[in-house]
Amino acid sequence: MTEKKQSRGIVSSDQWAAQVAALGETPRATRARREPLTVERIVDAALRIVEAEGFDALTMRRVAAELHATQGALYSHVRDKAELDDLMVGKLCSQVTLPEPDADRWMDQARDVCRQLRDQYLRYPGIWRATVARAPHSLDTLRINEGLLAILVAGGVSLRSAAWAVDAAFLYIGAYSVVAPRRTTERGPDGSPAARDEVVERLRMLPPDLFPITVASVEVVNSGEGHDRFDYTLGLLFGGLTARIGGPTS
Repeated sequence: MTEKKQSRGIVSSDQWAAQVAALGETPRATRARREPLTVERIVDAALRIVEAEGFDALTMRRVAAELHATQGALYSHVRDKAELDDLMVGKLCSQVTLPEPDADRWMDQARDVCRQLRDQYLRYPGIWRATVARAPHSLDTLRINEGLLAILVAGGVSLRSAAWAVDAAFLYIGAYSVVAPRRTTERGPDGSPAARDEVVERLRMLPPDLFPITVASVEVVNSGEGHDRFDYTLGLLFGGLTARIGGPTS
């Protein structure tokens, strides 16, 4: 009896090692170890990586490390990297609000949807590349395409013109999401951020005989604040459809 009382409260070597290891775990690591792996958790982890480090940093191994899991465990829920890309884009598209098509406001509605998608792409650097790797399979992604088609057709745009315009809009949004951050983080010769005035000054130094328009109109060539150029281009794209309203459907 005495021996049993003395052993009470004494843990085995393995239990002791587990308790010590748990002391060094962060709350996030402990939570990741205990929570079951799901498709939603995998997608959320992948998006966190892209948001913080960019799309190039995303690999299945990196996601597994983020979740304190094995790659094999990931493949039990997501077939491959291509499917993960598709799921991520679908998650972003699910955040876009689609309005009820209004024939009197169709152009404003279409531009608003495009702006929402632009903001999602800008939040996750480089993720647009996931949309061009293969045709989308996510219903959330296809939902955006269907929503924009409905808006344009409600405004009187022929179905073929609407389909081609939506395709062009997606391509432009993606390209803009890649180029826009570069413009805001352009670097000077010494590697430091270059202010707009410095960029303008460098352009003014170009030989006028080779770059007459750029040198003479450097301020105009570099004009625009925020997303002014984005809105201007969408205006050209959707505004050009007004001339086709009531035209042939094929």
